[in-house]
Amino acid sequence: MPGIDECLLEAMVLPGARGAAVVDWTSGLALGTVGESPAGDHEASAAETAELARMAAEQPSFGEGGPDDGPGVEDVIVSARNGFHLLRFVETGIDSTVFLYLWLDPEEGNLALARLRLRALAERLVLT
Repeated sequence: MPGIDECLLEAMVLPGARGAAVVDWTSGLALGTVGESPAGDHEASAAETAELARMAAEQPSFGEGGPDDGPGVEDVIVSARNGFHLLRFVETGIDSTVFLYLWLDPEEGNLALARLRLRALAERLVLT
């Protein structure tokens, strides 16, 4: 079972991967980063993606998880001019406030494959 660093390195093997992070969506802090950042600053990108994750996770329209289950949202995908941005929520035994973030090149990335791989990584990720 991979930790944060191993998980991020596995994510960067995906075709078109430009950058990846593990982010706490309640604080906006990056727990780990690798590769490039769309904003040029991993901490700024972590805070921005955390706002998006928080907005999606807290909206009843998207399905609510139970108090111990984390958000009802599994992932968020944003298609932008600079690429695809994938956020995959990680279910943990504690409080489930973490997500995987992946920035994909729009020409080289495979969105479907990236979504499936992020799901598998999130299931195996060990947070210590």
